[in-house]
This record gives sequence, structure tokens and C-alpha cells, in this order.
Amino acid sequence: MKQQLTLSIVGSGGDGAVAAGDILSMACARQGLHIIKTEAYGPQIRGGESSCTVRMSSSPIYAQADAIDALVVFSWADFARFRNELVIGPEAVVLHDSDDPAPDEIASHPGRKIVGIPFAKLAKEVGAPNGKNILSLGVVSAVFGLPADAIRNALKNRFKKKTAAVVEANLKAFEAGLTAGAALSVGDQRLQYTPGTPMLLMAGNEASAVGAVDAGCRFFAGYPITPSSEILHFMSEWLPRIGGTCLQTEDELAAIGAVVGGSFAGVKSMTSTSGPGLSLMSEMLGLSAMAEIPAVVVNVQRGGPSTGLPTKSEQSDLMHAVYGGHGDMPRAVIAPVDVEDSYHATVEAFNIAEEFQMPVIVLTDQSIAQRRETLAADSLVHEVVDRRIATPEELNEYRRYRLTATGVSPMAIPGMPGGMYQTNGLEHDEQGRPSSMFVMHEKMNAKRYSKLDALAKKYRLFRRYGPEKADLGIICYGSSMGPVREALDQLAAEGLRVAAFVPRLIMPLPAADLEKFISDCDQILVLELTYAAQLYQYLRAQVDLPRGKTHKFSRSGGRSLGINEVIEQVKRVLVPSHQVEEVLA
Repeated sequence: MKQQLTLSIVGSGGDGAVAAGDILSMACARQGLHIIKTEAYGPQIRGGESSCTVRMSSSPIYAQADAIDALVVFSWADFARFRNELVIGPEAVVLHDSDDPAPDEIASHPGRKIVGIPFAKLAKEVGAPNGKNILSLGVVSAVFGLPADAIRNALKNRFKKKTAAVVEANLKAFEAGLTAGAALSVGDQRLQYTPGTPMLLMAGNEASAVGAVDAGCRFFAGYPITPSSEILHFMSEWLPRIGGTCLQTEDELAAIGAVVGGSFAGVKSMTSTSGPGLSLMSEMLGLSAMAEIPAVVVNVQRGGPSTGLPTKSEQSDLMHAVYGGHGDMPRAVIAPVDVEDSYHATVEAFNIAEEFQMPVIVLTDQSIAQRRETLAADSLVHEVVDRRIATPEELNEYRRYRLTATGVSPMAIPGMPGGMYQTNGLEHDEQGRPSSMFVMHEKMNAKRYSKLDALAKKYRLFRRYGPEKADLGIICYGSSMGPVREALDQLAAEGLRVAAFVPRLIMPLPAADLEKFISDCDQILVLELTYAAQLYQYLRAQVDLPRGKTHKFSRSGGRSLGINEVIEQVKRVLVPSHQVEEVLA
């Protein structure tokens, strides 16, 4: 029996590989299993190959597995497109359409169990010619002991808007798969688990959208762009139901302009985008900083530059997020580490934006945003902070940009008696009147940047794992946390003392906590998915990375960071026989 199981389904765009993964994930989540579900697509805008990978476990998991235990293939030609991403385990069960024989390099592996099944033929025989994906669910349910009743219920829910005949045909396909799977002889492959409390199954983009709504966002403006479009879709459906407004704009420039305008009018406002869109928003984010208007931008990183890899994850927007823009432009950047944290990070982003009257970027990535992950329903609760509105006393001889110790001055909403003031993108005095005087520019820069000091003291946002004193400390952020966290457990079992520091607040960094972590570790390893080592370069500018003990590992995105990949990098530093990386000068 297995303690956990990773299953991949591969086919062409019309084979329903992703739909099958959705149904299976939902069924297992209802049984209390921990799930991480990821999808991958070819570069085509319409059609093409697709794959879906579902990792199931009775105990918590934080990343996709390095290798798959079970593979369902409807087309080996489609599988070839994902060969670098889908690593078949040495003892995997491979179920393929018998009309499409497995390639020799896959079938010849001695430990694997290669089984041909006439998926398309069987589905047609039971009256579901397009149901081979559902039939395959029956096969894997029988082979791996997955909850058949829960899958049946998930099937009914999936097709509840279809006719009764469609539902019945798919149920017949599932039953035919159960029969076919029960007849296979592949040894005991069952997943060991005890049904538990049902869990929510959410994607990171959904969690960000729910977080925005809970934070009080009532205006969203955005332009569709992969891999952030699901946030726009969610907000367009739900905001009108709660008295809010969702606006699809003609481009990202209009979106951020509408957000700044909506926030200026007193409504919590947000947009979402990816790298190319964030580039277009830079100038208007400068207006948000200069005019001290709260604005929240969720940036879902993808491979770049230019159009790059729209459906693949990377961490290469970091420098743009923390430095992008002209002039001295204070902003906050917060990076969620998983799906659940996407909710909390988005609420925190609104809290920071509203409290400190500045633009805040939620720097997530495709790996988090579009994967589905289980979480407890009661985990989606977070304190909400509202903006500082000027009191009647403060509106007497009102100074919108009054100099204060924290840099935050009370804000008036248009229409408030006595709250009229002038504002635009020009430098200004305390009343908001344009000024080009050096002394005033220096004072206002100091005012705006002093917010970062107060912000850093209040919001010490980071995760720390592993022993207090460690032989090696890993620094990473975002989706890299998952494989690092699982690697730490394996390394500890081998007797290696390895810790990890994962900043959630990237700008401004929790520098004091990070510096203590660095001093508590004999060696430091910076891990990231960017060819240019952007995190390492940024950290060098913010904290002391000691010479002689700091190492880095950075590579392009397009493939998720692997658990074994993390372990290998740790051993290259700590174990002499693996030492191939030079210590940084």
C-alpha cells in the first residue's frame, strides 16, 4: 500500500485530461485527503496537448512530487511534449490506450508496469464516446483504491447542468473503468488513508480573489492575461452580487488608472496582471505613490521577458516589482508561499495599502496561482484594516499631506465637507499645491519613505523552518517554499541540520530577522527560479551576505523547483563528495 500517490493524465485538448483531474481532486478533497493539483498546456492559444497531475496524501504536502507513481496516457505524441516535466517513477503504473503502444524507452524499464487499455473503444461501447477520461478514472479508482462513491458524486456535480442522459453515460463509463481496473494484475497499489473532514479545494488565484473581497475590495479593473485571468473572472461574477463593480478595461494602463481613481474616490480597489502588464502599469503606480493613494496589484509571475512562457512559472519579476518605476517610488511587495497564503497575503496587501497609503504588489507566480490545493475552511479568516480618514477637527484648515512621524496623513474622500484639496502627479506641499522647491521635494520624499520604516516594524512577515542553529540556511520566497519545506524533512532524517527563511514581505524586507537567521547558520544558500539570480542580487543590496559562506542556486523557470533538486543543492554545499559549486567571492 502507498502513503501517497501522484497521478498524471495526458492527452490532447479534447481528451478531458484536466477535467478528469478536477473530478478526482474534488472527490479526494471531500474525503479529507491532502491534494495538490497542477496543469500544463502547450503554447497554443486554442487546442493542443494538456496534462494534469494530482498528488494525494493522507498527511500534509507542500509541493508536487518529483516523480509520478501512475500515468494515464491517451496519446504518446502528446506525452512527448511534457517529457521534461513529467518524470515517470521507476516503479510506476502506466495505463495507456492499447491502440497507441508505449515507446520502447518507457516500456523497457524493468520496474514499471505497462498496461494497455482500449479507453476509447470501451467508452464508445457504453454509450459515452467522449468519456474515455471518465473511464480512466474508474480504472485508477479500482487500481489505487480511490473513493469510488466520492468520484461518482463529483461526476454528478460536474455534469449537473447537462442532461440526465449525459450524466448517466458518464456514470456508465466510470463503472466500465472500475470493472476493467479490477481485472488488472499490477500488485497492491492502493493508497492508504482514512476518510477525514472534507477540505476546501482552491486555486491561488481564487484565494487571492476571495481575500480581496474579504478585505473590502469593491472595485476591480483588469485586462485578461495569463496566468492571472481567473481573478478577473471571479471578481466579474462576485463583485456585482455584493454591491461592487468589476470593469474589464481595454489594456493594463486603463486598468491601473481606474484602480487609482476608484481608490481616490474612497473605494478599496485592485487589479491583477502578469509581467508584461506590470511593466505597463509602472507610471501609474508612481502616481499612486506620489499622490499617496492606496492601490493593490496582484502580479502573477510567468516566464519572460516579453511574451515569454505564458503558461509556465518563473520568479523573474522580482526586480521589476521592488525597483520598477521612475524616480524614488516607495511601494510594498508581499509574496505568498502557497494557495492558502494567497488569501492572507492579499488581505495583508489591502491592509498595508490602506494604512500606509501606497501601492502594494502581491508577487505570486503561476505555480501557486493556477494550482489547486486543499485547505481547511476555517483558515480563511484575517483581520482587516481600513484607511485613516480625516476627522472633523483635522478637516479644519485641512492639509492632505501634513508631515507626520509615520509619514501617514489623514485622507479625505471627495465630497467630505472641508476635505477639498489639490492632488496630481506633481511634487507638492502639505496642502497638495504643486512645488518644485528642493526643500519641499526632500521633505516629501522623506515623508513617503518613512512609511516603509513604520511598515517594517509592524508587519514582520516571514516563515522560518528547521533548527534554530543550522549547518546550512536556505533563503527562498514564493512557491519555492513548498519543495524546500519537504526537503528539510528528508534532510533532517539524514542527520543534516538545515533551516529555511522565507520572507513574505519582500519590500521592505524583515531585515533584522533575516540577518539573525544568517548569523545562526554556518552556510547560506539562496534558491530561486530566475536565471539572473534576482533574489540573490536584491538580498545583497539589503543585508550582509557574508563572503565565504554564501552560495546561490538559480535557474530559469518553466519547470517547478524539485524536492530532490533542493536536496542535491544542499549536499553540494554540505557534503564534500557533492561539492561542485564554488563559494561566492
